[in-house]
Amino acid sequence: MNIVFLDAKTIGDDIDLSNFNQFGNVTKYSFSSETEIPERVKEADILIVNKIPVNESTISSAKHLKLVCVTATGTNNLDKEYLAKRKITWRNVAGYSTESVAQHTFSMLFYLLEHMKYYDDYVKNDHYTNDTMFTHFAKHFYELKGKTWGIIGLGNIGRRVASIAEAFGVTVIYASPSGAAPQAGYTQVDLDTLYRTSDIISVHAPLNEHTENLINAKAFAKMKKSCIFLNLGRGPIVAEQDLLDALNDSQIQAAGLDVLSVEPMSKENPLRGFKDSSRLLITPHVAWASVEARTRLMEIIHGQIKEYLHMD
Repeated sequence: MNIVFLDAKTIGDDIDLSNFNQFGNVTKYSFSSETEIPERVKEADILIVNKIPVNESTISSAKHLKLVCVTATGTNNLDKEYLAKRKITWRNVAGYSTESVAQHTFSMLFYLLEHMKYYDDYVKNDHYTNDTMFTHFAKHFYELKGKTWGIIGLGNIGRRVASIAEAFGVTVIYASPSGAAPQAGYTQVDLDTLYRTSDIISVHAPLNEHTENLINAKAFAKMKKSCIFLNLGRGPIVAEQDLLDALNDSQIQAAGLDVLSVEPMSKENPLRGFKDSSRLLITPHVAWASVEARTRLMEIIHGQIKEYLHMD
């Protein structure tokens, strides 16, 4: 059995993948361009990919291919019709990063809410040395208790964020862009109500026809000027030029993004020139990537292959 990792670097060099050797011959490529894929998959029985496109042009040379494992939840990179036509099975992974993404959501929130960069710079730039007072609070911040947190996308991650927020005394509301039925124990509202009443808005939704460009100029115009907006779903859910305009016009207080419309960030991204990190925090799609989450991810992939091969 030949197992081929086409973009193993996306898992990280610190994650032990030696247990995959039990399935046969394992070949790992850090990254693979679309032109390199056809040659690299020729002898593959099992492919393990993250963002690599899997379609007729990339894997038609893989005559022995039986299984494609995606080391992620999203499967937009798979041509499922082509895989079905060739009777190639595919698997993805859900739920492995819930704790990691929820934690990152709060990390971003507190950085923005409590003006951490400003206060750290204040001390590091020596303004606090021999200051006139024991304290300095020029940048005002507020307690979470009593605030309203609006969640867009109440899946595993959204529910985990909700439970943590409630522990801080926050009122949680949520909206479903697809119009899904209400979830017991949670307060569902329409999107307009969520935009108008939320002090914090976080997105944890998938990218689909209901969410693409959902957060646009009209949405930002409805938000509170004190709102902190966070996107930990998918980049194209937010119209990035509209977000830049909303920040420049002070329509919202601040935004935190872990995802962008094009990843890695393109030179054309309108947010590239916005340098005030006290109002815009961008991390490079890292929320999912705690050591525990990546370890859990590969344990699940290992289990999927073991199950497929009917191994005890």
